[in-house]
Amino acid sequence: MLQDALSVRFYQRITDALVDQWNRGYRTDELRLYLDGYLAAMRHADAVEPFQIHRIEEEAIRFLHDGSNFAVPQPEPEPDYY
Repeated sequence: MLQDALSVRFYQRITDALVDQWNRGYRTDELRLYLDGYLAAMRHADAVEPFQIHRIEEEAIRFLHDGSNFAVPQPEPEPDYY
């Protein structure tokens, strides 16, 4: 679980971006590449401590593998009254 405010902010940004990319038509393999690039950029920029980046990665992968995060709610069909 992420405790640091900065780590939580980065996690929220990446998960929002993953959902946005999903809605644009990208799928799991492509989202994983996107996540890998994002994490590599964080490591290169020394944005947060390496152990925090590792925790963000674990949480983001868990988010990515949970299909309910990408499910689009379907409207309920209206019943036909005769």
